[in-house]
Amino acid sequence: MSALPPFRATLGRSVALFSAFRKEQTDPDLFYGTLARDTVSQLLRYTPLDGAVVVDVGGGPGYFADELRAQGARCVCVDADAGEMRLRDGELPDTALLGSALEMPLRTGSVDVCFSSNVLEHVPDPRRMADEMVRVTRPGGLVYLSYTLWLSPWGGHETSPWHFLGGRYAAERFARKNGRRPKNDFGRTMFAVSAAEMLHWLRGKDDVEAVDVLPRYLPSWMKPVVAVPGVREVVTWNLLLVLRKRG
Repeated sequence: MSALPPFRATLGRSVALFSAFRKEQTDPDLFYGTLARDTVSQLLRYTPLDGAVVVDVGGGPGYFADELRAQGARCVCVDADAGEMRLRDGELPDTALLGSALEMPLRTGSVDVCFSSNVLEHVPDPRRMADEMVRVTRPGGLVYLSYTLWLSPWGGHETSPWHFLGGRYAAERFARKNGRRPKNDFGRTMFAVSAAEMLHWLRGKDDVEAVDVLPRYLPSWMKPVVAVPGVREVVTWNLLLVLRKRG
């Protein structure tokens, strides 16, 4: 089991993540490897992973799954896109399951940790996906759910910042300029999810309790912004919900 440095949500860490993010397209191994190590280090603040059964929802080529296994977790990746899972070496990972995040091929209460990074904004029914994550988690288990807010600077992904003028406008503009549809195509593979929507979902759930709600990439002193309606939609950038399933 490899050792990770203790997690610290500092300004320097935020700068390093955004610096790596600039190389997402040109050097995905660097970016996703950096993000996966940071994320698993953060996850260890909330739960031990050695021996834990973890499902990585929408994990694609398995960067997060690799780091989770390096910490002793028994990890399976569920993804609806076989092409995404083959991105690294053309092969499906041994522990991959082809299936939808909206109806996962897993038994109720079968995993210790249900993990998802930046997938919620790519499904047409985010509340249903969140419900599924809670369903497959055992009582006392942890849900780690992180997603990009639509009104954040990167809300439209590669169509940003034109998504501020409308998702369909941004996608059409990208298509005209590049001669192809964007990978993150509004209304098809990209949807507008707000902080308010998922916080409202959380308030209506009686089978989970919030362990933490915070801006995932920002320094710890920025956490209070999540409590400010309107402002949080732009400044938070990426919202993280850490939930404990009630017994």
